[in-house]
Amino acid sequence: MAARKQNDSAFEITCPCCGGMLKIDPAVRAVIAHQALEKKMFQDFDEAARAMKDQEVRKESIFAQSVEAEKNKASLMEKKFQEALKKAKDTPDDARPLRDIDLG
Repeated sequence: MAARKQNDSAFEITCPCCGGMLKIDPAVRAVIAHQALEKKMFQDFDEAARAMKDQEVRKESIFAQSVEAEKNKASLMEKKFQEALKKAKDTPDDARPLRDIDLG
């Protein structure tokens, strides 16, 4: 098995879970450092209240999108079912099914 030449310098990527920075060493194939994402603090209660309202609006928007996707899902499934039913009706089914006893 031929050995691959690897770049020995560490690189950084964003953590998919917490959004922090992960420093990866390719030589040992492991995380060698983690820097957590700084949490956003608010200056006053008004700013915090606005952020909560914005978050609520965003949640409502995401919910509305999921409801619309669910409506479209039912329509799509119905169209697929109708197409499969049409194909089943158009396909001739004159042949008798093959039984195990017919093979021997």
